[in-house]
Amino acid sequence: MSNKIKPWLSAFRLRTLPLSLSGIIIGSCFAHYNGKFDGYIMTFAILLTVALQILSNIANDYGDGIRGTDNENRIGPERAIQSGAITPDEMLEGIKVNMLIVLILTVGLVFISFGSKYLLYAILFLVLSGFSVYAAINYTVGSSPYGYKGLGDVFVFVFFGMLSVVGSYFLYTKSIDHHVWLPAISVGLLSMGVLNLNNMRDIESDKLASKETLAVKLGKHNAKTYHIILIATAILVSVVFSVLYYSRLWNFLFYIAFIPLLIHIKIVVRATNPRDFDPQLKVLALTTFLFSILLGVGYIL
Repeated sequence: MSNKIKPWLSAFRLRTLPLSLSGIIIGSCFAHYNGKFDGYIMTFAILLTVALQILSNIANDYGDGIRGTDNENRIGPERAIQSGAITPDEMLEGIKVNMLIVLILTVGLVFISFGSKYLLYAILFLVLSGFSVYAAINYTVGSSPYGYKGLGDVFVFVFFGMLSVVGSYFLYTKSIDHHVWLPAISVGLLSMGVLNLNNMRDIESDKLASKETLAVKLGKHNAKTYHIILIATAILVSVVFSVLYYSRLWNFLFYIAFIPLLIHIKIVVRATNPRDFDPQLKVLALTTFLFSILLGVGYIL
């Protein structure tokens, strides 16, 4: 059993977890800013988000593994099924267990946040959670996975940006306020950038596997231009937000994150080998996490 721990941790793709928490951090910080923060809600929201991200990662490993998309042509880290460390049947069982964990955490979060007082809100959140599970699994699994049709970017924007920020804020406040929309857009765009980096790295192997990601559809040059537009727009939107909702100097704290973002753009522009994109995945994911912390803290201080 112990020899399976390392492959499973690899399949969980732990380096993606900070990115998934970025929206929760901003939503929680703005709830705190408005005097509605609850530690129990934040704990369950983080646990649920991590469980959903892991579900997405192992489902992606399973889907790409059984389709043969993860093969010797792929540049990134070797996946669990691809390496043979975990069999498809074992991965499928892991997906089922993870779905059960997601269900338990969802019920717990709904109960803590809404109780019996906000029944309609509770039902809505259960539906959204179910949709999140569907999106996590059907990125690469099923007869018609949306990740193979170039729709992954849309789902990432919705779930990592809009739903993560606005949804987590709603859990605390039971309302949707205008000031959370622009940060949600910025985080969503940066998250799309992480996916696009992954897809730019895998353009050639995805073509061979008939996986038509948006990067494959755009081509190498246009995918790089698209990436720069994503990061630049995320920066611009966040600057507009800081001007529109300025209250104190600390609000500009998140500008610190612009430094690694601008360096990142420079590296992507100069990249000539698909392998050059792989190290930037971790850089952009962690920078998005830093951006979210500084943005949220800047309105609490």
